[in-house]
Amino acid sequence: MIARMPGTNLTRDEAATRAALLDVASYAIDLDLTTGETHFGTTTTLRFSCREPGASTFADLVDARVHEVTLNGRTLDPATVYADNRLTLDDLAAENELVVRAEGRYSHTGEGLHRFVDPVDQRVYLYSQFEVPDARRVFTTFEQPDLKAPFTFRVTAPAHWVVVSNAPTPEPRPLEAEGRAGHGVWEFAPTKPLSTYVTAVVAGEYHAVHDVYEGAHGTIPLGHYCRQSLVEHLDRDVLVDLTRRSFAFFEEQFDYPYPFEKYDQLYVPEYNMGAMENAGCVTLRDEYLPRSRQPRSFYEFRASVITHEMAHMWFGDLVTMKWWDDLWLNESFAEWACYWCEAEATEFTDAWTGFANARKLTGYRADQLPSTHPIAADNHNLEAVEVNFDMITYAKGASVLKQLVAWVGLEPFLAGLRQYFRDHEYGNSEFGDLLAALEKASGRELAPWAQEWLQTAGVNTLSLESEVDADGAYTTFAVRQTAPADHPTLRRHRLGIGWYDEQDGRLVRSHYEEVDVVGERTEVPAAVGRPRPALLLLNDGDLAYAKIRLDETSQATAIAGLARLEDSLARALVWGATWDMTRDAELAATHYVQLVLGNIGQETDAWGVSRVPVCAQQAVSVYSDPAGRDVLARTWEHGLRRLLGEAEPGSDTQLTFAQSYARAVVTEAGGDDLEALLDGGLTFEGLAVDDDLRWVLLVELARLGRVDDARIDAEVERDGTISGQQHGAAARASMPTAEAKAAAWQRAMLDPETPNETSRSIVGAFMRSGQEDVLEPYVQRYLDVVATTWELLGAHKGAVALNSIFPRTLATPATLEAVDTWLETAQANAGALRYVREGADDLRRSLAAQACDAAR
Repeated sequence: MIARMPGTNLTRDEAATRAALLDVASYAIDLDLTTGETHFGTTTTLRFSCREPGASTFADLVDARVHEVTLNGRTLDPATVYADNRLTLDDLAAENELVVRAEGRYSHTGEGLHRFVDPVDQRVYLYSQFEVPDARRVFTTFEQPDLKAPFTFRVTAPAHWVVVSNAPTPEPRPLEAEGRAGHGVWEFAPTKPLSTYVTAVVAGEYHAVHDVYEGAHGTIPLGHYCRQSLVEHLDRDVLVDLTRRSFAFFEEQFDYPYPFEKYDQLYVPEYNMGAMENAGCVTLRDEYLPRSRQPRSFYEFRASVITHEMAHMWFGDLVTMKWWDDLWLNESFAEWACYWCEAEATEFTDAWTGFANARKLTGYRADQLPSTHPIAADNHNLEAVEVNFDMITYAKGASVLKQLVAWVGLEPFLAGLRQYFRDHEYGNSEFGDLLAALEKASGRELAPWAQEWLQTAGVNTLSLESEVDADGAYTTFAVRQTAPADHPTLRRHRLGIGWYDEQDGRLVRSHYEEVDVVGERTEVPAAVGRPRPALLLLNDGDLAYAKIRLDETSQATAIAGLARLEDSLARALVWGATWDMTRDAELAATHYVQLVLGNIGQETDAWGVSRVPVCAQQAVSVYSDPAGRDVLARTWEHGLRRLLGEAEPGSDTQLTFAQSYARAVVTEAGGDDLEALLDGGLTFEGLAVDDDLRWVLLVELARLGRVDDARIDAEVERDGTISGQQHGAAARASMPTAEAKAAAWQRAMLDPETPNETSRSIVGAFMRSGQEDVLEPYVQRYLDVVATTWELLGAHKGAVALNSIFPRTLATPATLEAVDTWLETAQANAGALRYVREGADDLRRSLAAQACDAAR
């Protein structure tokens, strides 16, 4: 178990004090991975200077058995100096050497050094995950980003293993002569100066392939690694091509050569995040090597992850924030850059449409929750960092940077960025350093922009205020900007406005205006006298970060025939606007479902096809009027069944509609369809029921109460992979029986030894629509465990569990009353309370949307 422990919550002030006192010369880290299945040996030699000889400081080491501590040749008693996960270091010299020999503990939570045994072949795989503050779970550190240093890793492991770190991989030295037959030691060269959180060690029986990128600045060795049981799914040619294209793009655009010696990408199991930008040693979820057919949106997202981590090599690894206050800058920049690279250098030329259809919506949602915060959050300690590591940081930040690029121009933006890399290479910086570089390059004063966009929270709403004459021409035309009462800032927006009219059965843009929206009301004189179009689209081109509203005419046009709108990005904006209106109880859930069923069959954007039905399913399940929900659910099911039958054989649309249909089924006839798809009695030309689709069907049959434990056991045995075990856990959690729910609850919420990804599968499948009777007791059970979950499961698993298993499905006044009453007196970790407050906000939205749907 890894949980929050005393002494682990480093504060910004403590870090500043330590940084003012110390300079770190080097780390030498000796890891012994041959000591057993639960612990590993870790010895750290840390050399550093002190500006005030005689002063004291501390080093960080979490959850370790400390055997020896030596400071400048003095032996210190571990029992005296090691407490609350810190090593007290007194009477420092001008130059110091600290040596700590200890044992660390392998994790099963994806934090620190994670150990995994593949059920397919019993092979062992290890990988490290250190962001935000978890290098200290593996070696002794000064765990803060501004104390950079070169790292030298020395790793002892079974001789047949592969060992990878930030520096190029050396040939292992056999240890037979030392009486350790079958073992070897990998002695890596020192790295460039790095922050602790981007160092890495990956070890085990990995499969490896090697290639190179020949760039303008020289040759970069490329490595791709995965588990042996995934070798057939490692699409090497595709991944190498994408990697080379991205390198060529970034090296040219940044005008700075790749700053490290090699670039390995390692696909690892049970990974918490999408990927991590360890310098030259990127780790990624091995679900990105799919064993079954996936829609184009999957590969588009994978490409964005790969390019995101590569962008970090410059922005984050070469130049690193001084403290986590600027975490947003690292992630927002990489998020913006990855879509920019995708659109300009890969086959996914419409990446910004996908961004609008999927990623940006997560930013809008996060920015309307009670937990919203400025992009530049006040991360005064590490717990605050963990709480604020969210879609404000990623999706909103990227959206705002996209607007900044539009505001100053791409070339001035890049000129400032290039100077920033040169000025701060291998060092640390703050946002003010980047802002100064951008101001110098663009000639614009950006401090007011930074104040209103980065230091305030909330999302604005933009709507049209207009009048037309008898001929339908505008006599007045203005953009109205509003802000929520809790976050009343009105901001500057660079805004495109598109006029769309009928032309040969299509909706085609007939006119475009681009304006700067400032304040509450912005007149657009150029629009006066122009005819009112069939559809008037604010934020055409998606330059701005703001919710937009459709006027009555445009809304009617969209519902009647959104598919006739030619431009995919324009459609994405309408999809987003109508979903926003549904969430805000301004558009009835029934009307939104009608919009989706009438138009999604002709959607061409992969993310639109994938994500819009997910929104519609939510509209059916929790936003619809409970009195009419059964009818709407059947309408939704039958509509998807029709779309599945009409889809082009073998298309991504067909596959996505098959998955959406399975999740929508509520009738006996639909359940019969799912059974027939599984046993081959029902087929669709071009649709293969492969491993992943089989599990989708089985999990939904479990939700319907049509499978038992024996059938799930048989499917898990047939599959035999960790994916099969995780899907099996989801199927059991989906079953509508008190016994199944109790077992799933015990495993995910009360047993800290359940692996992180298995737990994620359970909590994601627990609260299922249509199971209200059996789920009702879990409202109180959820509230009963909130105060202990964070500490029991650890920060990451606890966050996933509390967020995913919150009883949103039970969107009733009684549920909201129970949650609100509990919150009035609740005492719990701030991170845990956040997810309860967010869940309560979701319940309020659901109840408002239900009332809107009832009033339609």
